[in-house]
Amino acid sequence: MNCSELQEEELEVLLSIYDGDKFFRQLSPKCFQYKIGEDDDPKSFLLEISWGPQYPEAPPAINLDAFFNKKLIPEVKKAIINKLFEEADMQIGTPMTYTLFECAKENAEELTKLQPESFISLENALPAEDKTVTEEVVSTKKEKKPQLTKHQKRKLAEKLDAKGERPRGWDWVDVVKHLSQIGSKQTDSTS
Repeated sequence: MNCSELQEEELEVLLSIYDGDKFFRQLSPKCFQYKIGEDDDPKSFLLEISWGPQYPEAPPAINLDAFFNKKLIPEVKKAIINKLFEEADMQIGTPMTYTLFECAKENAEELTKLQPESFISLENALPAEDKTVTEEVVSTKKEKKPQLTKHQKRKLAEKLDAKGERPRGWDWVDVVKHLSQIGSKQTDSTS
């Protein structure tokens, strides 16, 4: 069997195994993601595996650069990738995507042991003198004006002149229009 036939066969198997699994996602026919852990867990990560043209005779590409993994420290990412490449080297020539996902799930605690329990925010990481500088920068920001839709902007532009003021006599327009509609009062000249 050639590589493309092995890939087609593995794709069918993966889709049947992970059917309905909320943590599995197929990005393309040769790229898959699996989320290890829960959303609110600081040690959770999103593992992405992509098949090259020579897969499974060559190891797949393993990626941890997804936005979801921004909280992972570089040492943890390196440990995960190294462990998965070791596993992939032992599986050369056989379908290994499922095996790599399972390896990551089974060893997740060990692989993320260097990961801090909580994400350190930028504000807490700054020394005291730097905090005053950031507070000054924040206080000098201008207040945001409310966002208006195009229709709201058009109506506002129709009501105001170039200086942003209402035109002189703007409130008398309706009075004059009303008087012209009712007409002038006829006086009785026969008395």
